[in-house]
Amino acid sequence: MNNNIVFLAFGLTLIAGISTGIGSLIAFFTKRTNARLLSGILGFSAGVMIYVSFMDILPYAGQILAASMGKKMGSWVALASFFGGILLIAVIDKLIPSFENPHEAKRVEQMDKDPFNIKVNGNLMKMGVLTAVAIGIHNFPEGIATFISALKDPNLGIAITVAIAIHNIPEGIAVSVPIFCATGDRKKALLYSFLSGLSEPLGALLGYLFLLPIMNDQVFGIMFALVAGIMVFISLDELLPTAIEYDEPHMATYGLIGGMAVMGISILLFI
Repeated sequence: MNNNIVFLAFGLTLIAGISTGIGSLIAFFTKRTNARLLSGILGFSAGVMIYVSFMDILPYAGQILAASMGKKMGSWVALASFFGGILLIAVIDKLIPSFENPHEAKRVEQMDKDPFNIKVNGNLMKMGVLTAVAIGIHNFPEGIATFISALKDPNLGIAITVAIAIHNIPEGIAVSVPIFCATGDRKKALLYSFLSGLSEPLGALLGYLFLLPIMNDQVFGIMFALVAGIMVFISLDELLPTAIEYDEPHMATYGLIGGMAVMGISILLFI
């Protein structure tokens, strides 16, 4: 494995992870949430991930597995791995209590609502910290997905990094709002937001330590199909519902179609 590609994959995963801090910066330096813009870019991110999963990653995984295991067995393993990725991220999502679920849409304006009420700031701090932990757990397989994708194709890795980075922005807001309201400390809120995203490069590191030594065509095909399942679930269960919650459904749909179009054209340009 080319060391430059490995370093690039780690770098992209780190960028995707720390983009939770962008959500904090948006919360601190804007007065109001641009709901239409956030809805559109979340839909765009979902479009990128859905399109690339079904049109590139899953077919490629099927080809690799068919070549190494035979067409019938390889196709079954690719299918099972795809739904295995969905099951993995769904179980992780299920284990996160709804109170700490990081995918509830938060708005910058919430910072102005009684931020230093002593009766509630303890609960707000707890909610913010638990949200950061929940995001950390949830983002772990996303780090593996970004890392594996970048190893296969750096251009694909960059596209997925952008999509996941966009997806992490509202998560950063979800951490920052309650912690800032509880403490009034922007630095602390920003720190927790950044830390919550570091599980993505940690996922990449564990992928490097445990997967690369045993990497062959079959392992790579299975991991790639798992990545497709993870990204489809994230898009359908998190990105699109959050996009719709921020603004009217049409904006999320326009973003979704735009993301698919941009991803489709990008793939054709690099053939």
